[in-house]
Order: sequence, then structure tokens, then C-alpha cells
Amino acid sequence: MKLNIALLAGDGIGPEVIDQAVKVSDAIAKKFNHEINWKPALTGAAAIDAVGEPYPDETHEICMASDAVLFGAIGHPRFDNDPSAKVRPEQGLLKMRKKLGLFANVRPTFTFPSLLDKSPLKRERIEGTDLVFLRELTGGIYFGEKGRREEGETAFDNCVYTRAEVQRLAKKGFELAMTRDKKLCCVDKANVLETSRLWRETVQAMEKDYPEVEVSYEFVDAVAMRLVQWPNSYDVLITENLFGDILTDEASVISGSMGLMPSASLGSDIGLFEPIHGSYPQATGLNIANPMATVLSAAMMFENFGLQEEGKAIRDAVNSALEKGIVTEDLSENGKSYGTSEVGDWLAENV
Repeated sequence: MKLNIALLAGDGIGPEVIDQAVKVSDAIAKKFNHEINWKPALTGAAAIDAVGEPYPDETHEICMASDAVLFGAIGHPRFDNDPSAKVRPEQGLLKMRKKLGLFANVRPTFTFPSLLDKSPLKRERIEGTDLVFLRELTGGIYFGEKGRREEGETAFDNCVYTRAEVQRLAKKGFELAMTRDKKLCCVDKANVLETSRLWRETVQAMEKDYPEVEVSYEFVDAVAMRLVQWPNSYDVLITENLFGDILTDEASVISGSMGLMPSASLGSDIGLFEPIHGSYPQATGLNIANPMATVLSAAMMFENFGLQEEGKAIRDAVNSALEKGIVTEDLSENGKSYGTSEVGDWLAENV
């Protein structure tokens, strides 16, 4: 298979972890007789510095002409510490999601047998956890009208959803549940929010089309609690943008490190694959960032193309590295750790 992949390294540790995913992907391509044409493009703070725009038109054109996007991370402290900044790296991420139509963020959370004791939760609570969040990505409060009034003393952010937006996300949730344990949880706050009541009634109306799927409805605060108590009770969860943003970060630490979890953002035409962690600017250039989440995002990319064996080869290599202790300092024991590039080299050699 010939693949054209847009490569958006971004900021901070983004370029470092992306380099390792490219190494591993190229090794997979060689092993399975594929051809990958990497198409680098600017985004985030790096793009602001270069052209004054966090998601330039040229980058968008490269993404649209590609089969998928492999993305690193964006963000820089100089923007985080400046509330008055008019242009921010994160604006590029929101713009990219909207323009590419990436409405479904797929965030798996699973455990690694060799790392069960690395989790902040007890082994018996997390063993067997294998859940997936589908977070709606292009609607809700992040995209609603926002502003200030009363001379800046009052601020507002509007949360707006259409039934069609809920339906297309829920449809992906039902379809994913059918390939797994056939359990779907709709996460909302329907006792308080009108948008949540729209979510709940829309999903309820869709149940008849998926009679094999067991559907539950839970308030977001209850799910936040249960993710700590019994994460292995969940299979597929669907939710709106803000709730999903918070809950998926909470779920990410179950595995023992945010540096382990991959994700995908999907639309009707193109998929974007990225690690769930941020740009981690404090580690930039130190060769200490964990590249495994980005490498596993590449595995999700191959699987999205229907290349299941290729994805499995990457996952097997990552599991082997974890078992053998070929890890960066966030997962090291007894002071023994490897650099970002060393881990990438090992994974590329062992896929």
C-alpha cells in the first residue's frame, strides 16, 4: 500500500516523539512492503513564529491531500502565561479539527500487564481495564459564542449542540460497541443542562437500531467517580466536548503514564492520530520524553487503514519493550532508563 501521511510535529517534545513514530512506521513499511510518503507541515507555536498563524492554509492543503495526519503536540509557555495573547497555538488545533471535520475523538484506555503497579490506582481496581471514549470534538462550549460584557466584568461561553452532531458521534459509538463488548455509556448532565437532555433523548431514539447493544446513561460526575473506583466496568463511552476533555485526561493515568496512551480524531474523510499528552516544554530537547503514545498512535493509524497485522506488530513491540524495561525515565525502575531516541530505535528494530 502507498500512503501519503501529513506529518505535523508541532511544539515542545512533539518533534522528538514524532521522529520515533516515523522510525517505527518506516520499519513497518519495510517489513510489510508498504510505501510511506511523509509530508511535513507547520502547526502550533512553530507556525505562529514562522508565519503568524497556528494552522496555516498551506498546512491545511497538505492535510487535505494526505491519507492521514500524524500529529505531535502543540503549546508553549509564553502563550500560556499571557492571557492577552490574541493568537495561540491551541487555536490552530481547534481550527484544524473544524476544517478537517474531525468530529470524533477516539481515546482508548487500557492497561499493560507489566505496568499494573505503576498506576496510581490499586492493581485489583484496574486489572482488565479496556475502555474507549468517543468525545465529540467540533461542537459544544469550545465552539459556542463567547465574550465579555459589563466592561469585562462578566464573561460567558455558550454550549450549543444540534441533534445531527449528537447522532453522528453516537452512531460511531454504537458501531464501535458492536465490535467490542456491546456496552455503550452516554455521559451527560441531563439533570441540569438542556444540551445534555438533547444528547440523552437523541441516543435513546437510536437504541432501536442497535438492539444488541446494552446502553446506560450516567451523569458526568458519577462517571468521574467510577473511573477511579471501577474503570474495568466500562466498554465504550460517548460524551460531549468539555466532559470528554476532562474525563479522558482522568482516564489516561490509569495505565500508569500519560506517555502511553494514543488517540485518533476521525471525520468522514481523514483521520488524525496523536498522543494524548501535551507539548511538555520542560522536557524539550532533553531526550527524556516517552515516545510510546505517539508510536501507538501510528499503530492506530495503520489499523484505521485496515492493516491490523501492522498495528499488532507495533503493539507487540511496545509490550515487549515495557516488559524488558526499555523505557524512558517516567517508567524506569532502579534508576535505569533510556532516551527517547533509544526507545524509538529499539522499537523500530523489534517490530
